[in-house]
Amino acid sequence: MQLIELKNVYKRYPNGVTALCDVNLNISKGEFVFVIGASGSGKSTLIKLLYRQERPTKGEVYVGGVNVAKLRNGKVYKLRRKLGIVFQDYKLLPKKTVFENVAFALEVYGLKKEEIRKKTLKAIEQVGLKDKTRSYPDELSGGEQQRVSIARAIVNNPKVLICDEPTGNLDPKTSMEIMKVIEAINEDLGTTIIMATHDEKIVNKMKKRVVIIENGMIAKDVMKGKYKNEGI
Repeated sequence: MQLIELKNVYKRYPNGVTALCDVNLNISKGEFVFVIGASGSGKSTLIKLLYRQERPTKGEVYVGGVNVAKLRNGKVYKLRRKLGIVFQDYKLLPKKTVFENVAFALEVYGLKKEEIRKKTLKAIEQVGLKDKTRSYPDELSGGEQQRVSIARAIVNNPKVLICDEPTGNLDPKTSMEIMKVIEAINEDLGTTIIMATHDEKIVNKMKKRVVIIENGMIAKDVMKGKYKNEGI
């Protein structure tokens, strides 16, 4: 069984816009997949289906064998405990330190304080911020803030890390630094990475699997693909 499966997925919004049309996609454990496409192509909708921010109008969406399209709202939290999600705008709590922002993701599970401390420090070290544990978000650069959000996303060892335009607010140099962090999570921890992005340079340099969405449909699905080349 694939870790993630989309079967004949359609998404039509109440305003009449069809964002996805008959999408079929399989992603195996440990893969690193870029989902790319122009604004309005449907890639963000596809990403949101995976963590049940949106439901498909038709079709099935499986994450870890669970049809998330049929999950009741009261059960969505169980799905999200198995996922890490990184957004473009960090979503950090401004009055909490780096340590507190990352630990907060574990506190809802009722873990013992010592276990929370160990897991939190490990995640912060994995993203290269062990000297910033007591800093507040407004004392950090944009790249450092995104590292904190990544640490928060991986602190519970998720099977899947979903990244929605994680470098959208960052300069090219910082973007590549963030991508190295995400690639290390994929290679060292075996975490499956699914990343929506507009960043052509990152996609071309990383040479991962590339799924191209055009007009709500999968136009290309290429191993070690590029944003633009003769094969795409």
